[in-house]
Amino acid sequence: MALVTDPATTTVPPSRSPLQGDHPGFTEAREAAAALARATGAALEGPDSHRIAVVLGSGWGGAAELIGETEHTVPTSELPGFAAPSVPGHNPTVRSVRLADGSRALVFGSRTHYYEHRDAGAVAHTVRTAAAAGARAVVLTNGCGSLVPEWGPGTPVLIADHLNLTGATPLVGAEFVDLTDLYSPRIREIARSVDPDLPEGVYVQFPGPQYETPAEVRYAKAIGGDLVGMSTALDAIAARHAGLEVFGISLVTNAAAGFSGEPLSHDEVVQAGRDAGPRISALLAGIIGRL
Repeated sequence: MALVTDPATTTVPPSRSPLQGDHPGFTEAREAAAALARATGAALEGPDSHRIAVVLGSGWGGAAELIGETEHTVPTSELPGFAAPSVPGHNPTVRSVRLADGSRALVFGSRTHYYEHRDAGAVAHTVRTAAAAGARAVVLTNGCGSLVPEWGPGTPVLIADHLNLTGATPLVGAEFVDLTDLYSPRIREIARSVDPDLPEGVYVQFPGPQYETPAEVRYAKAIGGDLVGMSTALDAIAARHAGLEVFGISLVTNAAAGFSGEPLSHDEVVQAGRDAGPRISALLAGIIGRL
C-alpha cells in the first residue's frame, strides 16, 4: 500500500526546532543528552552534535558496525531516564558513530517497549533524548509480522504510515501534532535510490506482548494495515512532536497469525533477523550514508 507523494516538492516536515516547549518528558531528555555529551565529547547543537539518530529493533543489530566508526559506547543504564531492556536480542547501549562525511550519529541498540510495564512517556524517552542531543532526523527500525503474502521473512519494507492501536500516546494535554506526512517522503525517496525495489506499507502497532490473534490480524488488514508489531508508532509520534524528521523501516520476520498456519515465537523473530542481518545492515548503512 503506497502513498503517492512528490519528493521534489516535499520539505522536511517539522516546523520548529527540536524539543521546544515545556512537555514534562523534555527535562529528563535534556539531562540524558547532557550526560551523553559529557561521555562522547559531542556538542548539543551545531556541526559537532549528533545530527542523526538510529533506533535498532529486532534483527537490525548488525547495522551498527556498518553505519560508521564507533567512537564511544555508553550503556543506557548510565543515562537518566533509561532502564535495562527486557527483550532478548536488544543491546542496552548507545553508540556515538562517526559517519563518512565526518558528522556524528547516535545509534541506540535497544528501545523501550510499551509492554515492558512502562508508559508511553518511557517509550518516547529515546527519541526525545536524540532530539535534545542535536539530532534532526531519526531512523526507526523494527521486526514485524507481514499481512502481505509476497513479503516473506527477510523482506525490508518502508513504513509509509501507521495505525496506533495501543490506545496510548506520548503527548500530554492539548498538544496537537500534525501527522499527515509523519514518515518522511524525502527519506523514503533516498531509500529507494539505494534499493528501487523496496516496497512500502502501513505499520500497525498493537500493545503486546502477546502476538496478535488471527481475528486481530484480519481486523488490521481490513482497516488498511500491511505490517503488525509492538513498537514504532509511539516512538514516531514522539519524534514528530520533538521536531524530528522520521524515517521508518521494518524487517518482516514472520507471517502474521493466520497467514502461515504455523505458531509464532520470539525465537523465530530473532532467527529471521540473523538470517537477513547482512543484507539489511548494508541497506540501512547505504540509506544513512546518503542522508
